Amino acid sequence: MTAGKRIEIMDTTLRDGEQTSSVSFLPSEKLQIAKLLLDELKVDRIEVASARVSDGELEGVQKITHWAAEKGYLDRVEVLGFVDTPASVDWLLKAGAKVMNLLTKGSLNHLVHQLKKTQEEHFADIQKSIVYAQENGIDVNVYLEDWSNGMRNSQEYTLDLIGFLTTLPVKRIMLPDTLGLLSPEETKAFFIQISTKFPNAHFDFHAHNDYDLSVANVMEAIMYGASGIHTTINGLGERAGNAPLESVIAVIKDFTDLQINVQEQKIYRVSKLVEQFSGQHIPANKPVVGENVFTQTAGIHADGDNKKNLYFNDLLPERFGRQRKYALGKTSGKANILKNLEELGISLEKDELTKVTQRIIELGDKKERVTTEDLPYIISDVLQNNSISKNIFIEGYHMTHSQGLKPSVQLRLNIYGKSYDAHASGDGQYDAFMRAVKEIYKSRKRQLPKLIDYHVSIPPGGKTDAFVETVVTWDYGKIFKTKGLDPDQTVAAMMATEKMLNIVESFNQTPTKEESKFYGNEYRAVAG
Repeated sequence: MTAGKRIEIMDTTLRDGEQTSSVSFLPSEKLQIAKLLLDELKVDRIEVASARVSDGELEGVQKITHWAAEKGYLDRVEVLGFVDTPASVDWLLKAGAKVMNLLTKGSLNHLVHQLKKTQEEHFADIQKSIVYAQENGIDVNVYLEDWSNGMRNSQEYTLDLIGFLTTLPVKRIMLPDTLGLLSPEETKAFFIQISTKFPNAHFDFHAHNDYDLSVANVMEAIMYGASGIHTTINGLGERAGNAPLESVIAVIKDFTDLQINVQEQKIYRVSKLVEQFSGQHIPANKPVVGENVFTQTAGIHADGDNKKNLYFNDLLPERFGRQRKYALGKTSGKANILKNLEELGISLEKDELTKVTQRIIELGDKKERVTTEDLPYIISDVLQNNSISKNIFIEGYHMTHSQGLKPSVQLRLNIYGKSYDAHASGDGQYDAFMRAVKEIYKSRKRQLPKLIDYHVSIPPGGKTDAFVETVVTWDYGKIFKTKGLDPDQTVAAMMATEKMLNIVESFNQTPTKEESKFYGNEYRAVAG
């Protein structure tokens, strides 16, 4: 490997990446992705389509080439063409493209069984295509389809083809591991062999990821002779996909002295746009761009980061336009929560922090996903709980909600150690719950406040598993509000109501005759 050598990055998201099952970019989407790849990411080249596919493909390429011509990028926009003189070249001319990536047969197996031609016939057809392209102002790079199998099983033919191409006006010879079958050791051996035999040729390597070895194979290729690498955003591509641009860039930057143009701080932005356009969800644990890859979950990690960044590596999230996060859940410690509070600009007293931590651990034990956006809701809930004596609590409930029948609830309230049961039905689950509460309070000869407002919200960006905060406004001669927090909306409203019952109890200075007899002086002390 030559220190300081520059490696070209050719991204083929718009051509090979579009071969992902169920992915088809609209012409306008192709243009937006092309702009981001060339203008924002600064990749060296992009492969945007295959010739002769469809009218929609032609329109997409025309949009890109029109924009690229205005920007001076036209020689960086490439289209896959076929050995079919003059059809592919004429299609490129109509599309406004100036670079053709000519697909040839890189293995004897493909030549004999697919083309059913001799080596001499195929070589003659290749030369004819290249000459015709040159005559029409089209530059040519050449793919050797199934090159990896060719090197394994028909080296004489494959090396003959490379040698033949070096005698023609070809800018780059592009070597695909079409079936993703190479090991790193084979990749190294094959590149040493061809770069030694053809030292003046420019070789690109096009890796597939069938064995999850695409990035490892890219490393070997650039170490031992490749001058260009083909990638796709998010590793899109047929079967297991292609070498992902995000991982390739990180590996080249951190493990080699090679130079690349790509602006890695733009990677995440482009990755998320391609995720939206392609409809292909990025796995949460995908390196560099996955949702979880810069998230510390264990509290001990956050503690180590606070002390001396003990759990950092060279893959700092800021490099890719991202931020480190500290997950909240059952393994969270106070250090994780402090990191999230810092992000929100919130500080808590020691005892408050302890209670918030315990609440998050309880939610994590339920396998609920706790996010930074949830924290203000949890803190508000915990602080309100701290200010209210819990002499009354929901001891148990059973709810039914069936089509054609009114919702019903069986409720047990614990009031100063005594259990009260009631059953009621209503127009909704919460209405049924409130009717049961009223039944219990009627038996206690107590009046309940009037509900005057009921508001439900979820944290910004919340999903179907988000927490629900219910804020209920009550009128009991004075206006007051109570809050409940739970993933279930009805339960959140019940928790808000439970708080209301405790607050109202503090307003009742005089116990009933029955309560005075049952609780005696203890009741008076609590209520008064």
